Amino acid sequence: MEALKIATAQFEHRSGDKQYNIRQIEKLSAIAAGQGARAVAFHECSLTGYTFARKLSLGQMLELAEPLPQGNSIEQLRFIAEKHDIAVLAGLFEKDSENNIYKAYVCVDKTGMIARHRKLHPFINPHITPGNSFTVFELSGWKCGILICYDNNIPENVRATGLLGADIIFMPHVTMCTPSSRPGAGFVNQELWNNRENDPTSLRLEFDGMKGRAWLMKWLPSRAYDNAAYVIFSNPIGMDDDQLKNGCSMIIDPFGDIIAECRNLGNDVQSALCTPEMLTLAGGHRYRQARRPDLYRDILGMKHKPGQKIAWMDSDEDAD
Repeated sequence: MEALKIATAQFEHRSGDKQYNIRQIEKLSAIAAGQGARAVAFHECSLTGYTFARKLSLGQMLELAEPLPQGNSIEQLRFIAEKHDIAVLAGLFEKDSENNIYKAYVCVDKTGMIARHRKLHPFINPHITPGNSFTVFELSGWKCGILICYDNNIPENVRATGLLGADIIFMPHVTMCTPSSRPGAGFVNQELWNNRENDPTSLRLEFDGMKGRAWLMKWLPSRAYDNAAYVIFSNPIGMDDDQLKNGCSMIIDPFGDIIAECRNLGNDVQSALCTPEMLTLAGGHRYRQARRPDLYRDILGMKHKPGQKIAWMDSDEDAD
């Protein structure tokens, strides 16, 4: 297995405007290819937009969603992948032959779709069906996994994906800058975004504080460290419907160290080299080998009533 350069990107998408979003994906994919990356990862629902979907009816969701891999978006991503000789990972809403709707994230190379993950814990719209399987696939000789946003907040999902062989885990998100029971959480004022060129400091303080990056740093590096995996985190920046998102797309190595991060207050793409030696040098490799599943197999498998709380959706639920 040879070293692999991967890029993570961020951009301000437009809700429901697939053609605009695909143009941004192509521009950033070209930059990533110019950096020598063999794959570039975009955020959750980067093709369709995300938060606006909370207002859509079943009919509107079915109109927005596409069959996979037959949908037009896959062919457009395949064209980008072939043109720039790079694998492209992006998110959209999927519908199957029975009109079940899923939150999907795909990896597309010049041959077409080579992987698809259906979000295990969707909540943005009540008409979305949860996925029911983990996703591990091969990319340039590496075993890779995909977990979408809230999927990564449950440590068992990341552990399971790692135990299935994933050494690189793509973690597309639309997250941060929303209310929560977590101290310091909350929305960021849109006016700070509108005035970012005149006053970048005030916006950066909000984006990097407890509303944004500081919360991310409480848990994201540990997912990489505990599982001895490279983590490719992708997140939008700018307005997502009526909410402001702070980007901070980054790549974290198996030691839990950030080795690349998008820091522009706007569209950006950054890349880093993943090296196989890191996978076994990292402490998480030893910890996985030292596991004693006989002690906790039945505990982890205990029946319980699942639930997730999303405060900013005006329910009794919380997204953190």
